[in-house]
Amino acid sequence: MSYHYQSVLEAIRSDVAPLRRAGSVANYIPELAKINPNKFGMHLRTINGQDYAVGNSGENFSIQSISKVFALAMVVSLIGEKIFERVGVEPSGSSFNSLVQLEYEKGIPRNPLINAGAMVVCDVLIEQLRKPKKEILEFVRLLANNKKIGYNERVAASEKTFGFRNAALANFLKSFNNIHNDVGDVLDLYFHICSIEMSCKDLATAFLLFANHGTVMTTSESILTKSQTKRLNALMQTCGFYDEAGEFSFTVGLPGKSGVGGGIVAVLPHRYAVATWGPRLNARGNSVMGMRALELLTTKLGSSIF
Repeated sequence: MSYHYQSVLEAIRSDVAPLRRAGSVANYIPELAKINPNKFGMHLRTINGQDYAVGNSGENFSIQSISKVFALAMVVSLIGEKIFERVGVEPSGSSFNSLVQLEYEKGIPRNPLINAGAMVVCDVLIEQLRKPKKEILEFVRLLANNKKIGYNERVAASEKTFGFRNAALANFLKSFNNIHNDVGDVLDLYFHICSIEMSCKDLATAFLLFANHGTVMTTSESILTKSQTKRLNALMQTCGFYDEAGEFSFTVGLPGKSGVGGGIVAVLPHRYAVATWGPRLNARGNSVMGMRALELLTTKLGSSIF
């Protein structure tokens, strides 16, 4: 089937072109509002290392919440499923930065892919690593096979300056003793991982980890067990798209994760990883063009996990 991936991607680019001006960028993070909102890129990489791409697939952008998957994978590789004693595995069904839900559930975030859950993950990374920011970046570079991946310090600073709700969430978690380290340190790490810049090609390469039983494609290094990979894929399937995860499962049918930088990445286990980028978001914080592109991909290929 791989022989026609390129033609499918070309057709998808044409099909989503009318959506180029639908939605709006995440202007509550001022640095993200400076991005040209009309760009679109898509990159698919098979587990055999074949690449297919269209549009702005090689251009770096802020991956934002997609980074939560990398942080979670690293934590699971370090301490296993003990992390789920401090964070749940259920879909949130509410906003990704809800304070109400966190209070209702007494400081245990609903899952590790919403903001509060990712902060708990960051807290564990600070406990486990000597140089968390450096080591997380090295981990992402390993998965993507790209040593040039880095933080965008302007984006991190912008998030820190305007991240009042995230600061509230972190302090709220601290009040429930579910943050053990200094709140400022946890927020600094959280803002930095969200500021990581990658391209669609980088993301598709990195996410092959989840299509290949937890083994890095380029080095054959085993990062996660098959069971851990299965569980992380399940979390992406049910929790990867804020309160639109059900819609993504319904229309696309792949495990994946989105970010308010306009990126989306998804995997078809044993086959491929695919990433899209379109900065304009819908009301739930997901890329308008990316959501439609991935729906078209699984429809045209006749393949999903279901």
